[in-house]
Amino acid sequence: MIYHPVLLSAKPSVMTSSIAAIPAPITSAANAEVKRLRSLHERKYRRQTGWFLAEGTRICTEAAALGWEMHRLAFLAGRENDKHVRSLLGALGEAGGRALPMTESLLQRISRKDNPQMVLGAFAQRHIGLADIHPDPSDIWVALDRVRDPGNLGTIMRTIDATGARGLILIDDCTDPYSVEAVRASMGAVFNVAIASCSQPEFLAFASDWPGRILGTALPASADYRTAAYDGPLIVMMGNEQAGLPDPLMQICTQLIRMPMRGRSDSLNLAVATGVALYEAVRNRD
Repeated sequence: MIYHPVLLSAKPSVMTSSIAAIPAPITSAANAEVKRLRSLHERKYRRQTGWFLAEGTRICTEAAALGWEMHRLAFLAGRENDKHVRSLLGALGEAGGRALPMTESLLQRISRKDNPQMVLGAFAQRHIGLADIHPDPSDIWVALDRVRDPGNLGTIMRTIDATGARGLILIDDCTDPYSVEAVRASMGAVFNVAIASCSQPEFLAFASDWPGRILGTALPASADYRTAAYDGPLIVMMGNEQAGLPDPLMQICTQLIRMPMRGRSDSLNLAVATGVALYEAVRNRD
């Protein structure tokens, strides 16, 4: 099955009293469902299925409350009467998903962590297209060019959510926002952030009609980030961790900004720099 992106829905689902049927506990690593969930650590299988893994009761509960479609719920056998697990089973039953009680060792095998969460959910991914972005004056978007580190990407999603920014545009070959590592680093923010992906030419065409400002971070000919204007629909654009922004992306920026370096370091971590710029934007709008 080939995955086709779907639009981000703003409507939360309404949980019903239906509870997904509880089968016998899974005890074998050879079980097809265990293999399927383990495969979601690999990008090609996430692309084929359109699924991704989320770990933990709190994060899975938040995702279900926001209307994210749950296909599988793996949990520690015997916990089905826990009130939080029962609530998740209700959402799973409504979505027509499958409950997977199993041993702790199998949860560990799926999560690839020594101390796994006792609840793992497989959810359907959500993507939007550039044509679905209709900015209003209060909107802030973050655009990332070829970001490689899933920890950076997850932390940036968390900061986007924390600052009330609208969403994320991934340009060219970025790391997968639905990788297990990125989802972990986002601490559940992946469920609150609109995500679009595009090529550089597609973004350049989109940016040519952008009604507001585009601020990029770069050392050449750039101004202190505290002196920039952050009003109107805003895109904060950050470059690759090693290479920075390429010339075509710098050229479409309204202004290039930099964070002053007063120690021996000559640059900030990508996620930290994005956070600094986003909170400066928020400060200027308060």
